[in-house]
Amino acid sequence: MTTAAQLLAALRTHPDGVAGTDLCQQLHVTRAAVWSHIESLREAGFEIIASPHRGYQLVSAPDALLAVDLQSRLIQDQVIGSTVRVLQNTTSTNDEASRAALEGHPEGLVIFAESQSAGRGRMGRRWSSPTRRGLWFSALLRPSLTPGECTQLTAASAIALVRAIQSTTGITPEIKWPNDLLIKGKKIAGILTEMSAELEHVRSVVLGIGIDVNQTASEFPDDLRGIATSLKLATGKNISRPDLAEAVLRSLDHEYARILAGNFAAVAEEWASHCSTLGKQATIDMGTRRVRGRAEALDENGALLLRTEHGRIERIIGGEVTLTK
Repeated sequence: MTTAAQLLAALRTHPDGVAGTDLCQQLHVTRAAVWSHIESLREAGFEIIASPHRGYQLVSAPDALLAVDLQSRLIQDQVIGSTVRVLQNTTSTNDEASRAALEGHPEGLVIFAESQSAGRGRMGRRWSSPTRRGLWFSALLRPSLTPGECTQLTAASAIALVRAIQSTTGITPEIKWPNDLLIKGKKIAGILTEMSAELEHVRSVVLGIGIDVNQTASEFPDDLRGIATSLKLATGKNISRPDLAEAVLRSLDHEYARILAGNFAAVAEEWASHCSTLGKQATIDMGTRRVRGRAEALDENGALLLRTEHGRIERIIGGEVTLTK
């Protein structure tokens, strides 16, 4: 965590104010350095007042995604979010995180973008990413899992998003297998997991997430207006993107720890309680192959178990699902 992020964290810990001398001792910097960081934060949009009796006090923060702000909100030993970057524009945050993986960056890096020119979902579909209207980000992970176990990460991420959205807005989305979150049948978020592996060794996993936060109906492309929604449309009010980003990163880190600790069974049970796919008749298209049956459960690695029309259980890792009833 940078010194500026540590300073912000200290201001948040002491909402009634903290003395400059205490900040110097806590951050191991001079008073001049504290003042310099305070001025930089003010220029970034943070309202910080100073008084002889209360010291420095954080009054308000800008409603923008800033790396220093996001990192100041997270606990120091958190893995996901140990490093945060915020880009104003990029093609795709998954592309950025994949490059970072090839360069040897350690896990925990999270890259946000305020807009994407080539955001994508599963099967190469374009993801609409209007500027400063949603959360578009990717996390670089290097899990101690086999390639077959990495399917667990998608389910864990879905639960993390459900919890974060619920705690921030009061609305509980439902999960549609394999990687979508819905509110009243309309898509609110999607997850794209891309893995680099060899045999039984996972080199890296890039976890891409898109959440539609403050779009109005007119800001969705024509082909998405009937099937997508935003948290603003669902709640009738603007949602703080920094607050939601904080909740998402904290929740993702918690679920990631559960996976690495071998607790996927508990994750799968919670996932099932929020999933709208289980117990339904489904048609799943997997390229040139189509399977029909009843969605039963997740297996121990996160794949969908489908009981076919002929009574067989098929293990499905991915595909395009259509619910028939």
